[in-house]
Amino acid sequence: MEQMRLTCRCGQSAMVVSGQPITAAECHCTSCRKAAEIMEALPDAVSDRVETGGTQFVLVRKDRVAFTDGADHLRHFRLKSDSKTRRVLATCCNTPMFLEFADGHWLSVYAARWPAGARPKMDLRTMTKDRVGGAPLPDDMPNPKSHTAGFMLKLLGAWVAMRFRVPKVSVGHERIGVDV
Repeated sequence: MEQMRLTCRCGQSAMVVSGQPITAAECHCTSCRKAAEIMEALPDAVSDRVETGGTQFVLVRKDRVAFTDGADHLRHFRLKSDSKTRRVLATCCNTPMFLEFADGHWLSVYAARWPAGARPKMDLRTMTKDRVGGAPLPDDMPNPKSHTAGFMLKLLGAWVAMRFRVPKVSVGHERIGVDV
């Protein structure tokens, strides 16, 4: 992938991602499930969860993301005030854009931001031990109970390639008004 322009649902907020993703994963952790419930309850929001109940992310290096339009619409929320993660939404249409880990070198971009035909294929499901009920997961990709060594090695490999830098993301600093 050379460059991909990703937008919110209404197109007012956009980012450009360059280069190949680190990995693509469908998360089933309790935090992603709770955050999805909060975001789905916002006015005019739609669900980004897939049939299995998970949330799909494409992990990209922070140094390969540029916010090109509508950064003034980006706001964040945390599930707890001391949470290491923040989820950033475009408030123009309440579209989840990305999840950022404090001091992380990557962004977990909501896979639904990619056009369907250009969306990277999911490499694995993760944190399936937190999944609540439902039918057994399909065997179309690995379904580990937690993060695998391979998953962590991909993140480490990207960090090494970045010379251990942790770029700052300078959007979404204002908190969104949701009760969490």
